[in-house]
Amino acid sequence: MIENIEDGAAAAIRLAGGTPLHSTPDIADPGHWLALDEGVREVAWNRPQFLPAPRWEHSAPLPADLTQLGESRLALALCHRDGRIRQEAVRQSVRYPGLLPLVVIRCADWVEPVREHARQLLREALTVDSALGLAPLILSVGRRDRGAFGVEVLGQILGQATHRQLSVLLADPDRIVRRFAYRLAIEGRLLRPAELARAAALDQDTVVQNLCATAALTGLGDEDAYEHVLSPLLSARNPRTRSAGVTALRRAERSKQAELFLSDRSALVRACARYVVSQLGGDPVAWYRERCTAPGAPELPPGAVIGLAECGNRADAGLLRPLLVHPAPGVRARAVAGLRALDCVDAKVLWPLLDDPAAGVVRETATALLPSAKESPADWLAERTTSERPRHVRVGAFRLLDARGGIVALRAAVGLLEDPDIKLRTWAGQSVRRWHPSPDEWHGDAEVGELLDRSRHLFSDYVLRRRKWEAGVDS
Repeated sequence: MIENIEDGAAAAIRLAGGTPLHSTPDIADPGHWLALDEGVREVAWNRPQFLPAPRWEHSAPLPADLTQLGESRLALALCHRDGRIRQEAVRQSVRYPGLLPLVVIRCADWVEPVREHARQLLREALTVDSALGLAPLILSVGRRDRGAFGVEVLGQILGQATHRQLSVLLADPDRIVRRFAYRLAIEGRLLRPAELARAAALDQDTVVQNLCATAALTGLGDEDAYEHVLSPLLSARNPRTRSAGVTALRRAERSKQAELFLSDRSALVRACARYVVSQLGGDPVAWYRERCTAPGAPELPPGAVIGLAECGNRADAGLLRPLLVHPAPGVRARAVAGLRALDCVDAKVLWPLLDDPAAGVVRETATALLPSAKESPADWLAERTTSERPRHVRVGAFRLLDARGGIVALRAAVGLLEDPDIKLRTWAGQSVRRWHPSPDEWHGDAEVGELLDRSRHLFSDYVLRRRKWEAGVDS
């Protein structure tokens, strides 16, 4: 496998030694051909004897044997650093179809005559079958300067491909290839709306998901089509794809089905569901309030809790506060987030949740308390940064202590420099490095000097002296 220029150089040496071209690079991987192209020039500076021609002066004639080169050595000539040799090699490569990948690369050559000859040859030689194999390489070269020509020709040729032929590219592991193929398939109307919907639901690339979802909904027709298209969209893992399906429920006038997505885990999907329900005469706020009035209901979805905060008002905080003790961690976390969204955070009510056994609840609680971090109980938080506490509790407490600044933040950060968790240790070290004394604190505190000395391994001598000087501490 040729994975870099060094391996490309090794492949160039093997080709010069007579190794057949088909056993060196793999046409399925554009990186192989690109590495070979770079590798030949790498060899040129160190081992010119491996090239089909030595260093030629600009006025010297071309090597007489270039027209007699075999496929392997002609491949080296196509990658030669001398543009005249590359140009002649392009002319001679018509004898060997296996050299077409290197001709593709030469279509973006920086020398105009080489580029023009390569483009003419590619236009004449490219067929649907060869284009399918060369598509990954052409699209890779297309990202270079002067690389648009190959992509344009590829689109023209594959515009004649059938659905069966194009399916090879629709399943390609390279997302750039899949995007290109799906655009062609959509433009050529080669895929039915149901097929596009399944692609939108299953593909991992967001661009492909959006392309296919939009095209599937654009092509919707009768009621039967809705069933086959909406089902995969609404069950997709990607929120953007689900939101497209939910929005389409308005055209289908399926208000009840849209209500099911009012409590979706994605804010985007919830917003689309509220739009559809409202457009069809429903009341999303009333729907949310109804579900949040039973704070102990085990089936309460977390999305309904945060959904109420997204479209409700500050009076709805009264429905969210009882949910802070709900048995489901997701509900407790969303209740905290909802109170923050409604600007109804009561710090004293939320402090106990920093000891919650669920990391998500502590994370949301720390985020909600950050604006009031300077009023938080420093000693109480410091107790929660000891190694006996769960990691998520230590992280939440340190976030608040770090936000306080001053000696409290420095004391907490230095205390965590030996924490068993490497990420927390790293974060503490970063906090110490960026620490500066607070302007509203008394300077000259000996404890600051002791803490900085304990963390001197994080500073250069100059920076350490500077920090102590800022804090009014003797070095």
